[in-house]
Amino acid sequence: MTGRALTFGLFLAFILITLAITVRARATTRGADDFYAGGRTFTGPQNGVALAGDYMSAASFLGIAGIIALNGYDGFLYSIGFLVAWLLALLLVEMVRNAGRFTMGDVLVRRVRRQAPVRRAAAVSTVTVSVFYLLAQMVGAGALVSLLLGIHRGERFLGMGAGTAKTVTIVAVGALMILYVAFGGMKATTWVQIIKTGLLMAGAVVLTALVLGRFGFDAGAMLGSAADASGKGGAFLRPGLQYGRDVPGDAYRTAVNKLDFISLALALVLGTAGLPHVVARFFAVPDGRAARTSVSWAIGLVGVFYLMTLALGFGAAALVGRSAIVAQDPSGNTAVPQLAQAVGEHVGGRAGGDVLLAFIGAVAFATILAVVSGLVLASSTSLAHDYFGQVLMLGRPRESQEVAVARFASFLVGSLAIVLAVVARDLNVAFLVALAFAMAASANVPAIVLSLFWRRFNSAGVVAGIYGGLVASLALVVFSPVVSGKVDPVTGVSLSLFPAGVDFHLFPLENPGLVSIPIGFACAVAGTFAGREKADRDRYDDLSVRALTGAGSQ
Repeated sequence: MTGRALTFGLFLAFILITLAITVRARATTRGADDFYAGGRTFTGPQNGVALAGDYMSAASFLGIAGIIALNGYDGFLYSIGFLVAWLLALLLVEMVRNAGRFTMGDVLVRRVRRQAPVRRAAAVSTVTVSVFYLLAQMVGAGALVSLLLGIHRGERFLGMGAGTAKTVTIVAVGALMILYVAFGGMKATTWVQIIKTGLLMAGAVVLTALVLGRFGFDAGAMLGSAADASGKGGAFLRPGLQYGRDVPGDAYRTAVNKLDFISLALALVLGTAGLPHVVARFFAVPDGRAARTSVSWAIGLVGVFYLMTLALGFGAAALVGRSAIVAQDPSGNTAVPQLAQAVGEHVGGRAGGDVLLAFIGAVAFATILAVVSGLVLASSTSLAHDYFGQVLMLGRPRESQEVAVARFASFLVGSLAIVLAVVARDLNVAFLVALAFAMAASANVPAIVLSLFWRRFNSAGVVAGIYGGLVASLALVVFSPVVSGKVDPVTGVSLSLFPAGVDFHLFPLENPGLVSIPIGFACAVAGTFAGREKADRDRYDDLSVRALTGAGSQ
């Protein structure tokens, strides 16, 4: 069996297993509690494994290891940012779980009088953040599967060229995520996440052990070999190759580089607590204590996983080499699959390389499917519960109506993501993940934090903070070098979304968080004072008691 056929076979096996889980979950999904929160029957450890799966996307598995392989120490800064982010989540998780029921909107309306505009704003923010994150994952899925199946420009697989294979992959991933959510709800999505996390951790452990084994389990020898193979020497193991670079003779560009790194770090650290699919998972457990246990388990799994990305990234630099990685994919996203093939061949010849590559490819595919399912579920839940159930139906919908709308909403959101991903399949959309974190940090985190801790906060402040943070982060990215005006100084090739010669950027930073997060908080504060509505002190006291003790929580 060829490596390509083995990879394809493992893809199909994972799909069949998860579809069987979805059918089983459908049989036990009856009401809103089951669909939105899995009946709150998951234990803290189970939900923690699923929460880690929600968070460890393909960008974590392939992207971070690729950045480390190409940029050394600086790539590991992504891992640090993602891990530190959970400290804020740990502080908020129990309070959010106690204060809410299904969505972020439930938390935000608990202490305000005018609930409809807050619900609408929460739904808009949830869908916007989720769609941007979805788009990046699905475009990445098309590119990744084409590479893993060895479909390059001019080659064919099952009668498809590279472009067609990307489109078919995007549509297939989209169709599967709609099935998982529409039929299985939170139960199916959670078990898919648990299986995916098990596969991901197993794959990372096996690869890490094989890589370290090549160097006699001497991490120092691996780092030294990686530095030598990188062509950068000792600089490969020190900060400054990618982030916060000093530009000799250009103080302005040096300052911009350093501020850009701080901006990225802020978005990564603060954005996690506001990601809709992460917040939604807090409600899949019976109480706040179990939610806190979930985050503790997620921190442990995520921490171990990101430590292993060190071995994967530096191992790829040492054993595969920079030139081979860049030749396959300039962004480094194929460094881990290439590493899997290299260490597999060392152990078991060509067959060993094919088997390990196929397994890692299936793990990456499972990772993408699981993450996009969680994003679609968060969006459909917010549209059905926050907008349809609480705004259009004035808080008096039948459960069957609300669940039916959630299923239909999953189809709409999934279809929109498919169309956008197909249109953007050949664009470099890697920045969308960082943008999603920035929007979550700028719009959702201010609203959540101020709702929980500021007695004066009101509905006008919530709405102003959410919309202000969303608009600020989007506008700053549109007018940043990410979209236009950034070119390679050597080749003159555009490094932006638009081609060279198109330049309308006004904002110098590529990551908006440093500016958009303060704007989100400022808009929330300004909206609070500008709004004529007085804060309801009794509601705030009730929220505080509920959030801190769990009394009355659902």
